[in-house]
Amino acid sequence: MTSLFQDPARFAALQSGYLVKQAQLWSSMLGQSEPGAPLVAPEPGDKRFVAKEWRDNPYYAYLKQSYLLASRFLTDLAEGAELDAKSKDRLRFAVKQWCDAMCPANFAATNPAVLKQALDSSGESIARGIANLIGDTHRGRISQTDESAFEVGGNLAQTPGEVIYENDLIQLIQYRATTPQVGARPFVMVPPCINKYYILDLRPDNSFVRYAVSQGHTVFMVSWRNVGPAEGHYGWDDYIEAILKAFEVSKAIARSDRVNALGFCVGGTLLGAALAVLAARGEDIVESVTYFATMLDFAAPGQIGVFIDEKGLAAREAAIGGGGILPGAELASTFNMLRANDLIWNYVVNNYLMGGAPAAFDLLYWNADSTNLPGPMYCSYVRNTYLDNKLCVPGALQNCGVSVDLGKVDRPAFIVATREDHIVPWRAAYRSVHLLGGDKRFVLGASGHIAGIINPPSGGKRSFWISEDFPLQADDWLAQAKEEPGSWWPQWAQWIEGFKGGTREAPAQTGSAEYPAIEPAPGRYVRQKAN
Repeated sequence: MTSLFQDPARFAALQSGYLVKQAQLWSSMLGQSEPGAPLVAPEPGDKRFVAKEWRDNPYYAYLKQSYLLASRFLTDLAEGAELDAKSKDRLRFAVKQWCDAMCPANFAATNPAVLKQALDSSGESIARGIANLIGDTHRGRISQTDESAFEVGGNLAQTPGEVIYENDLIQLIQYRATTPQVGARPFVMVPPCINKYYILDLRPDNSFVRYAVSQGHTVFMVSWRNVGPAEGHYGWDDYIEAILKAFEVSKAIARSDRVNALGFCVGGTLLGAALAVLAARGEDIVESVTYFATMLDFAAPGQIGVFIDEKGLAAREAAIGGGGILPGAELASTFNMLRANDLIWNYVVNNYLMGGAPAAFDLLYWNADSTNLPGPMYCSYVRNTYLDNKLCVPGALQNCGVSVDLGKVDRPAFIVATREDHIVPWRAAYRSVHLLGGDKRFVLGASGHIAGIINPPSGGKRSFWISEDFPLQADDWLAQAKEEPGSWWPQWAQWIEGFKGGTREAPAQTGSAEYPAIEPAPGRYVRQKAN
């Protein structure tokens, strides 16, 4: 506000324009002027005002437009504030959260669909909504899906395999071959440690694991432990060492010289750091790398950056930096706030005001299956990436006792980003093209952080952009990239075929004499629930 008052003429103009439009809206509702076209319309894709009353009933039409005008006014005020870039981003985010929360659709008395449902059901919808609210209060989160419809190892994470190695941080799963011949080099997947691995193995028809197995790869999966207080002392380096151990075990079982590796989201960030450690040690054990929705340069991290500052992180470091855990539910709530209308208020209205039950949706079941992180690991991750952005600076960071330089990671890389990603902005992911050594391919998928990645060819959905020319700026790359329909998975399958190292007869069983099967996939660790 202090900033706004430094330019009183601009503030007065914004305020005057807002009041004029509100007066026009009021006159229209009272019938003193012709209704005409709406003064302001919802953003494309806004589903909050689909009920016909928001359009046909003068009272609700007024409520809707008055709210939208007020939201636009507050947004314009925020945009006019003369602040540094970080503060401006935080202000934009705060204003959007407030406007989203104050929508008249979020309150029973001002939502026509809620009132109609209550009347039609003789109040039963209200009773059901209260019961839903009480149940979610006990759970500690808003229900986004019918959780009784899913079971990990039942109708999720079904790809056959066995756990063939485990330590305090990981279980390593080897999946059974389904082709007569397999690549000589194993393929090791490193999923995000802030979520469960089975995002890559949901159902048979959208499982990237199953797809990779069908392409003749011997697939290994890192399954991160959902840590508790006993594991609260582990740090960033321990997670890197766990990845290196997974490489070692996979190589030994496949009797191979190298592995092909994949990292997803923070799993990709950890993988990049692990490869930099290997490069510093002079160890050549990775043939190719696939990055899904991964940031290695955190200069422009998107909306997540609004949650992170020196004061907040210092408080975290004092509380859990020397030991303890960051609850997974807290991380899940943060990610939900990035899409509050879709992932919070939509369910408040449906579950509590309408008394409805959320539909069964595998992605949202996984989204709610959160994972704890050790405090030292979390604090190190946030400080060295989001806050100080050291990982991308040659020699600025020491991991596992060596100075890391991502430019010395010269492995061929297939880098995938998604155009509507609210967690890893695609332009941030594109920075990896000029940060890493070696040959690169960059593919931009349609949709968001999950739907753009989990997009199997059988679905025939969405599209992707591809180009082998890499100008410095991401937008320049997109301007000359070619859009292709459907899934990018076959592009990846064709690319990685050249790194299999030849073929060998598929093993009759998983593991080896040194690493026998411990238990069937998906294993114990993925079933552990966050506290």
